[in-house]
Amino acid sequence: MTVFEVTVALMNIRSTSGEEEAVGFFLRDHLISLGWNVELQPVAANQNNVIATLNDTPRVWLSTHMDTVPPYIPPTEDDEKIYGRGACDAKGIIAAQITAAEALRKEGVEDIGMLFTVEEERASTGAKAANLHPIAAKCEYLINGEPTDNDLAIGSKGTFRLNIKTSGKAAHSAYPEEGESAIEKLLDVLEDVRHTRLPNDEFFGETTVNIGTIDGGMALNVIPPNAEAGLAIRLTTKREPIEDAIRNIVRDRGEIEVLSASEPVRMLEVDGFSQKVVRFTTDIPHLPNWGKPLLIGPGSILVAHTKDEFVLKKDLQDAVELYHNLVRTLLAA
Repeated sequence: MTVFEVTVALMNIRSTSGEEEAVGFFLRDHLISLGWNVELQPVAANQNNVIATLNDTPRVWLSTHMDTVPPYIPPTEDDEKIYGRGACDAKGIIAAQITAAEALRKEGVEDIGMLFTVEEERASTGAKAANLHPIAAKCEYLINGEPTDNDLAIGSKGTFRLNIKTSGKAAHSAYPEEGESAIEKLLDVLEDVRHTRLPNDEFFGETTVNIGTIDGGMALNVIPPNAEAGLAIRLTTKREPIEDAIRNIVRDRGEIEVLSASEPVRMLEVDGFSQKVVRFTTDIPHLPNWGKPLLIGPGSILVAHTKDEFVLKKDLQDAVELYHNLVRTLLAA
């Protein structure tokens, strides 16, 4: 199968986060047919990481995730592009990594492995499970795949996800003085969040805040007794000063529920590759036992997660060569 055929085959299998079992089975069967040793590492019901090796001393690993965001969009293609969910994030990357690994295997290179994880798009539960696997101790370099335009990402921001919850008192909306609006409290807090300058970093850039969800109230004629907002903060510093700043904003006006956090990561720089810092978060913060991290992959993050997601076929071909050359460079180090 060509890199394009593997990409489309993977995209034909729905694997929204939490539903990765079928795509894991496909990868297991495909890799075994090529001569790889494959282990399915259980993570949760219907969720298994895929771990593929050629020998007992895999020094360099290629890795990315099998899950996608909703909704499912079936693949289509033309002469230049493959369209649909997972085209660049990250099924095209899986295909490019497998194709590169196969080329290396045929050249006699065996100190390599592949790790494909579940649920990266939600909580990196697959990466957290993989980090506990004993084979991680044998890994010297982990080449993670995300859409970086085939540039080597030498840094990625962290993510701090939290809910801010406010409480009030229900009352008839005709008599607002008898109640206390949790929504108005929340709006006041969020206004202060929007106008607070958070710490930034010269290398990673600006700390940004996305107010992603707002929920609350009972009915139009009821003073709302509860409300909450979900925030995703792209970290360029350690989590602590950011969390302290948010807590100082909220004070006694509400409660903070921490959902998850991963701090920014600096990654290995390699001569001969175009390099940059990216703003998104990956599995890498949850795989500290897997050697020195690198990050590179075909496609643009700007179309990932959109209805128009695609990957250029030329970028897939270039990625195969980049992964191949990067593995060779690391094994020779």
